[in-house]
Amino acid sequence: MLSFQRKNPFKSTSSSKISTNFAVLENPMTKLFLITPPFTQLNTPYPATAYIKGFLNTKNIASTQADLGIEVILKIFSKQGLTDIFTIVNQQPASDNQNILRIIALQDHYIATIDAVILFLQGKNPTLALPICQEDFLPEASRFAQLEELDWAFGSMGTQDKAKHLATLYLEDISDLIVECVDENFGFSRYAERLGRSANSFDELYESLQQEHTYIDKILLEILKERITEVNPTLFLISVPFPGNLYAAFRSAQFVKQHFPHIKISMGGGFPNTELRSLSDKRVFEFFDYITLDDGETPIEELILNLENPNYNSFKRTFVLQDGVVVYKNNSAKPDYKQSQVGTPDYSDLPLDRYISVIEIVNPMHRMWSDGRWNKLTMAHGCYWGKCTFCDISLDYIKIYEPVAASLLCDRMEGLMQQTGQNGFHFVDEAAPPALMRSLALEILKRKLVVTWWTNIRFEKSFSKDLCVLLKASGCIAVSGGLEVASDRLLQLIDKGVTVEQVAKVTRNFTESGIMVHAYLMYGYPTQTIQETIDSLEMVRQLFEAGVLQSGFWHQFAMTAHSPVGMYPEKFGVLKETESIGTFANNDINYTDATGINHDQFSFGLKKSLFNFMHGICFDYPLQDWFEFKIPKTKIPEDFIYEALHQEEDFKIKPTAKIVWLGGKPLVEYFTKSKKGNSWEMMGLTFHDKKESFTIQTNKNEGEWLVDMLQKISVSNSKTYSFNELKTDFEILLEDFELFWYSKPVYVLRDFGLLVL
Repeated sequence: MLSFQRKNPFKSTSSSKISTNFAVLENPMTKLFLITPPFTQLNTPYPATAYIKGFLNTKNIASTQADLGIEVILKIFSKQGLTDIFTIVNQQPASDNQNILRIIALQDHYIATIDAVILFLQGKNPTLALPICQEDFLPEASRFAQLEELDWAFGSMGTQDKAKHLATLYLEDISDLIVECVDENFGFSRYAERLGRSANSFDELYESLQQEHTYIDKILLEILKERITEVNPTLFLISVPFPGNLYAAFRSAQFVKQHFPHIKISMGGGFPNTELRSLSDKRVFEFFDYITLDDGETPIEELILNLENPNYNSFKRTFVLQDGVVVYKNNSAKPDYKQSQVGTPDYSDLPLDRYISVIEIVNPMHRMWSDGRWNKLTMAHGCYWGKCTFCDISLDYIKIYEPVAASLLCDRMEGLMQQTGQNGFHFVDEAAPPALMRSLALEILKRKLVVTWWTNIRFEKSFSKDLCVLLKASGCIAVSGGLEVASDRLLQLIDKGVTVEQVAKVTRNFTESGIMVHAYLMYGYPTQTIQETIDSLEMVRQLFEAGVLQSGFWHQFAMTAHSPVGMYPEKFGVLKETESIGTFANNDINYTDATGINHDQFSFGLKKSLFNFMHGICFDYPLQDWFEFKIPKTKIPEDFIYEALHQEEDFKIKPTAKIVWLGGKPLVEYFTKSKKGNSWEMMGLTFHDKKESFTIQTNKNEGEWLVDMLQKISVSNSKTYSFNELKTDFEILLEDFELFWYSKPVYVLRDFGLLVL
């Protein structure tokens, strides 16, 4: 029931003033059933229902959740499922598609291998990787056409990853058969997406819902019937994060309305939050009783109270049908919940051991979305920047910024690890705040948690080399951030708050610390010229050539109704093609750019070049080689990024900067040093880290102070010390702290975990 946009899957908040008089919600008669309809992810649950269930737990409200997407997939991709599919296909007229004919001819091999392959992708049958990689185990159709690239792509990645990719191609071949012969709307991470995307009118979706059930529909509804009968809910909540979940959501609601008419049904999630804010088509309420917007906790609470007491009549951001007219009700005085009050996401009921990890493409960041189990959390509700002009910053899920305390985040992480048995975390923030990331990393290290995590960021200068080292030490493995248009003029127009030069330095800091960096890239932004598109490509080429970017993805600008560009197009040199508002979905806006440039023509060349740059090749190709039409020469100096990365750094340290030691306690050795008849006591301090050992030498007094201070500023201690506190402490007994701080021994320690944050 929660919110989604391009980079970040969900949001949730809550209020503090409601729990004191909420005894009515403990009525055991109230029972909720929460689902995510097909299809979203194969490898990990979409977290919206887990968030809501975690909140409901804090109110002692009984609830059960299900991910119908993975349940349907596992039903289809099984021995019985494929047997049924091939039975349907064999009853049809012969296809003239050679690829389909090949799959049909190999049907016995598909049926014989499918259960073993699914077990392998669930991590339960790892030894199958060997026969899969021998390439005589799986039947192969058109998806295997690129096999000559496998050794190049997976040569250093190991047998398991190569086998996962081959098994994924095998599943995609079967998917091609389903799309061609069984259900044209099928897709692993979306279903009938075209019916939900930019659907200003409800007509096409409504008409499709009057048609006979498809094969996929029948499987979905069989599972749904079993679950509804088993749970027997009073309120059925359907979370719709994407357009590709919309059709299945309506099919599910339609089925429940027909067969369990006593159950009330509500829709929430990212799709209604962004697309249905001006809903007026009353036919939608043939399927749903309620549609809630934005953070789901308080609206759901109010729905329950209305069901418990028909005279209650208080709603929070909820569409209902009243006297034959769609009415938006927001008369509740109850505020939304604070992040500290929404509880820990609860993944119980979900079949965590049955999700399948796939590797669809070689892009290292994109594979993280589809490979491995990730517990999803949010560091902060909303975006701390909240200015980017292409973003839906007028909506609450971005506009209302509220961070979560690092200690509470770690409590939730520990709770989820205990519940799920998984220590991987994906923080799905719009842009994780650097200060909170620092606090979280320190808390993780203080608690000695062994975790792996990744998140989305802004490439801002706060991400110093030392902060990146700290994040890596705490388990951060990757970050993704919006470089968007690699042009300083356009970055300023976007109000991104960064420059290309700054991005280069930040990506270097992450890369050198061992954290993978993925960049979101945009083309076709309003007023963007052809020259700027080519110059952006040159910037991206140089960033990859410098080795500071490992992954990226180009997408074309889309105007949305709730972004500054969509609300004030005249400021950005574009005209809306129509001002009319549809009765169903309203978000994407068709527009014309004053430049008159056809930005579509750049898509293939930008993506092809990026694919090669990600593999470390073709940096010497002229940019013209990526396009079949004439382009201007770039105006970016060929050493722009190199020069940016080699600018002299400012080594000034703020007095309030935190000083942290990541290393351990040194072994100490005393010795005497003599020169020209003079002698003085010295100390040798030998340190051992996970990779190597090193020794520094200081005079006795400075060495003893240093040993004592390293123990105090150790990351495992709860108190953190500032640079000024260290200076004051040093100068109680010794002289000139700056002279000591900038000495060779301290420089060595700076390379081995003495951090300035």
